[in-house]
Amino acid sequence: MNSVLNSVFLEEFRKSPFLGIARGLPPKQVPNCVDACVKANLKFIEVPLNTENAALALKNLCKEGKKRGLVVGAGTVINERNLQIAIDCEAKFIVSPGANPALVQKCAEKNIPCIPGALTPTEIMQVFMLGATAIKVFPVSSLGGEKYIKELRGPFKEIPLLACGGVKEENIRDYFEAGCDFVSFGASVFSVSEMESGNWQIIEDKLVKLLSSF
Repeated sequence: MNSVLNSVFLEEFRKSPFLGIARGLPPKQVPNCVDACVKANLKFIEVPLNTENAALALKNLCKEGKKRGLVVGAGTVINERNLQIAIDCEAKFIVSPGANPALVQKCAEKNIPCIPGALTPTEIMQVFMLGATAIKVFPVSSLGGEKYIKELRGPFKEIPLLACGGVKEENIRDYFEAGCDFVSFGASVFSVSEMESGNWQIIEDKLVKLLSSF
């Protein structure tokens, strides 16, 4: 991984340590999505690639988001085919639910910030050594939530950790206090039904409440 690029990405992410997950974003709703994120001051968002029309939504969001300072990444990237789609769409970072060693190494070779998923201490240590930018601890709520993050911080003081799975307004502060560098959230804010019906004011209001809870 290019250490300069890595450092710049992490520095910017730490200034606004919230990652929205817009799974199922309809391509036609991209302009409204950008508006809601910008108004709520959400800087980082990902589009998972495992839903219908995800590639088009990602491409449009990367294009529109760039104009307004939104940093857009590709999520649920599990193989090199997904990675190439993300690159073609000009995604700025890659997120995975798990750790595919070949994928992590490929991202490092291509100087693309990569946040693979890992859960156990062994997985976290191994995938970080492969060149991951940060580690997505997923699904964190299944292993104790913020208490688990606090335990991980003992041996892993220098590894950037992103909490994913069960993060919400009520516990977001607890995750940061436990030692998380970043948190992510999906359907609790970016509801598929709300996105499809164009109820972006509701999504914006949820974003504002969540981001202001820390």
